[in-house]
Amino acid sequence: MIIVLANSKGGVGKTSISVHLATWLAEQGHSVVLADCDAQQSSGEWLAEAAPGIRVVRLADPTAILDALPQLALEADYVVADGPGSNTETSRALLLRADLALVPCKASMLEVRALAQATAVLRQSQDIRHGRPGAIIVLSMVGKTYRLTQDMKDAAAALGLPLAKTSLTLKQIYADAPGQGTVVWRLGARGREAAQEIEALFREVLPQAARKRRPVRLAPRKKLNQ
Repeated sequence: MIIVLANSKGGVGKTSISVHLATWLAEQGHSVVLADCDAQQSSGEWLAEAAPGIRVVRLADPTAILDALPQLALEADYVVADGPGSNTETSRALLLRADLALVPCKASMLEVRALAQATAVLRQSQDIRHGRPGAIIVLSMVGKTYRLTQDMKDAAAALGLPLAKTSLTLKQIYADAPGQGTVVWRLGARGREAAQEIEALFREVLPQAARKRRPVRLAPRKKLNQ
């Protein structure tokens, strides 16, 4: 299965969700490849520290994406592709190969309305592929006092895309994790709430991926003393 993190806007949590999702899937016992398709290569560098056993492939060129993703999908149970925040052609190539698109969106009325533009490439891909890829909006960076208004529900519904019930709240721990080369569930008690919500999100959007048996916990790369 090819899962693409898609939104033409940057700063909405694509890289964070990509790295946590790839690590979570591997800890459920699946074989995983992360396709880092952003020129900044942030997700690949982060994952190399957080879960060095997971294969990372860098694909910034649209032609390379179209050619490589089907083969990668044959070599692993899941391919997680972190898309760029601006390159429309790269985004189009990813969506033309994706089975599922997760669309992170900040929780504000302006951001939800802006999704109509941000998801234009997704619509093109669905038209070409007769409804594929499936897509789910994920609200991210949600404030503690946030309440989903009916206006926002209506705006999301107008796009014809389902909205995940689980949201990711605005927590400092998500910003701290890449600097420490790890994921939130390895950061002790202060990462517990974030770990619970991100686990709930992944179980909601990928119920078939969660294993009933105890998951394999991947050890992070040990840092050498300088």
